[in-house]
Amino acid sequence: METLSRLTVNDSDGRPVLSYVEGTRDGRPCADLAQVLAPGAVETVLREMPGWVVSGDEDFGRRLMEAGGRRLRHAHAYSWDLRADPAPPEWAETGYGVVACDAVPAAEVFPAWRGAYPPDHPDHRTGDDDALLAGDLAPMLSGEAYGPLLPCGGLLLREDRVVAGVMVGAFAGDPPFHGPWVLDIFRDPHPRFAGLGAVMLRRALALATMHGLPALGLAVTEGNPARRVYDRLGFRRTRTTINVIIPG
Repeated sequence: METLSRLTVNDSDGRPVLSYVEGTRDGRPCADLAQVLAPGAVETVLREMPGWVVSGDEDFGRRLMEAGGRRLRHAHAYSWDLRADPAPPEWAETGYGVVACDAVPAAEVFPAWRGAYPPDHPDHRTGDDDALLAGDLAPMLSGEAYGPLLPCGGLLLREDRVVAGVMVGAFAGDPPFHGPWVLDIFRDPHPRFAGLGAVMLRRALALATMHGLPALGLAVTEGNPARRVYDRLGFRRTRTTINVIIPG
């Protein structure tokens, strides 16, 4: 079992007030899995970590925002323990054509992926389409952004085009907070494609079980209606976090 190395932030008296796992988030240094150790954590973080993203529980996140931090994301983490509860093998059969995530050029995946996050969606991505394709989607599909994609993901084709997909990667560390992880799940928003995101997620769970993966995790933003799908399928919520950008 891999143990993640935790760092600490000390107050002006040298007393540890916060522990965290160091990473990056949206191009910024990130204090992930932050845990408050003693009073004074908010004030110390504001002084010692300007420009960082700090990801902790809801209470700590709200306190950081009240002190001037800007919310980046309010999300719920879910996990499915595939060893204790293997996904049914029949979920691997979708009844549709499915190809690997790298079998289709990113530009052909982009219309459905972009359409899945309209302006009123909590995960809507702002910015120019070309920039989002080159800076977000293409690096994820190629493995440059989060590392190589796992084969339990895939792209679903209908009418000779991509209409849904699941990208699965792996974060260093162990489940339920790390390990195999759904990086993105999307579907074309047209009503005739309703339910295909869940179809692809069930397929990912079945294949992950067959491949011997220990679990599959994902995160969903507060207000995203897809959260009902994860609850209904049987994912277990493991934590709720607020990611806050520290001013500076």
